[in-house]
Amino acid sequence: MSVYTDIEPDLLLQAYRQGIFPMADSADADYFDFYRPHRRGLLPLNPLHIPRRLKKTLRGHPYKITVDTAFETVIDACAASRDVRPSTWINRGIRDAFVALHAMGHAHSLECWKGKKFAGGIYGLKIGRVFCGESMVSFETDASKIALVHLAARLWKGGFTILDAQFHNPHLEQFGLYEITQNAYEKKIAVEMNKPALWTGTLPPLHELALLEDYLTNGAA
Repeated sequence: MSVYTDIEPDLLLQAYRQGIFPMADSADADYFDFYRPHRRGLLPLNPLHIPRRLKKTLRGHPYKITVDTAFETVIDACAASRDVRPSTWINRGIRDAFVALHAMGHAHSLECWKGKKFAGGIYGLKIGRVFCGESMVSFETDASKIALVHLAARLWKGGFTILDAQFHNPHLEQFGLYEITQNAYEKKIAVEMNKPALWTGTLPPLHELALLEDYLTNGAA
């Protein structure tokens, strides 16, 4: 189904509850389609596999981490074309719907900062114990990967059970990405989207470090 006009946030939520999600052909497209792939890419939360080199980088705390402080910055950076990603699937309709969902408390972002400079981040949609990861972006070394691990730590601590990556992505294989059938995914979310989970916002620096260390020690591989 192609959507040529702006979509109501509640309708988009209903789509995700059915296991489908929107994608446009390009950021400039006037419409977007809903997709229901045959197989679904998921990232494990316990344990998420973190490469040894990245673990060392994470423990060096190269970036300040914030949550939900710059949602529009993150989604706009994810939608923008770059040399490494000349075409994206986030058009104006999808962008505006997610900004509305963020204002409603359903969509969230996690940001990395190098001083006052935005270094990278990730955003997605939370429904019950399911977090649907939408896109991530990096302008500094490992920023998107670090954002992903900090996100996973929050989901693990908050009782989430599913981190949806939508499609298989070779870039995510290093984190233990696996696939299940779409039918199996829909059966899982029918249960898990109706269970409560805790979303943790920006923490004081010492608490952020403690959460990360707890996850690296007890929740990741």
